[in-house]
Amino acid sequence: MFFRRKPSPPPAEPVLPEGMRVYAIGDVHGELALLRDLLAHIEADNAARPAADTRVVMLGDLVDRGPDSAGVVELLLNQRPGFATFHFLAGNHEDAMLTSLAHDADPRESGWLRFGGHEALASYGVPEDVFELHGAQLSYELRRYVPEEHLRFIEGFEEMLVLGGYLFVHAGIRPGRSLERQSRGDLLWIREGFLEHEGSHGLMVVHGHTVRREPDFAGNRIGIDTGAYATGVLTALALEGREQRVIQAAMAR
Repeated sequence: MFFRRKPSPPPAEPVLPEGMRVYAIGDVHGELALLRDLLAHIEADNAARPAADTRVVMLGDLVDRGPDSAGVVELLLNQRPGFATFHFLAGNHEDAMLTSLAHDADPRESGWLRFGGHEALASYGVPEDVFELHGAQLSYELRRYVPEEHLRFIEGFEEMLVLGGYLFVHAGIRPGRSLERQSRGDLLWIREGFLEHEGSHGLMVVHGHTVRREPDFAGNRIGIDTGAYATGVLTALALEGREQRVIQAAMAR
């Protein structure tokens, strides 16, 4: 476990409402062991501090790439710890999963199987010979292995969340547009036009989606996707008042 403290920001920087504590968790991508470890660190950190309205914000991309997407979804749906209120944001990988498993879909058309879907479905016990099917027949067979309650849970994920002076979203936002005018495509997929933007977004944007080896404190946004499935490091951003801290769980790769 790693703890790093960011210097206290000046008064003009974002603040959470008094009595609220938030832990935002970056892209898990099927890394169940890392998620369990990080949640344990977060729960211990929360217990060591005064009682608060504690929130955990999952920034999307729970599934794909890593070894146990099914276990991650099951944990967060039916076994999540009770020390906090959990919020779930949609990522582009959840979006691709739902699109690919729709009743009239051809899972091969979305490309989902090539960028992590195959690994996610393997964690649900889908045998290799099923992937030889095509079109709606493939979609039908795949849905037999993914519990309906998992799909309903993922369908209910929010696109964004505002808490105090922070906006939580998977990928980012289109600069210059109000939150009401943001497209789902940008919220779940954007990089170009957002990452290099240096002006204020009105709120501090906390996001995942774009992998960096270290949390990316960019002035108007904070990126916390540290590529858990590849690096073995899963990152959380802890927020309280004006304080910003980083908590990480790590396993050798």
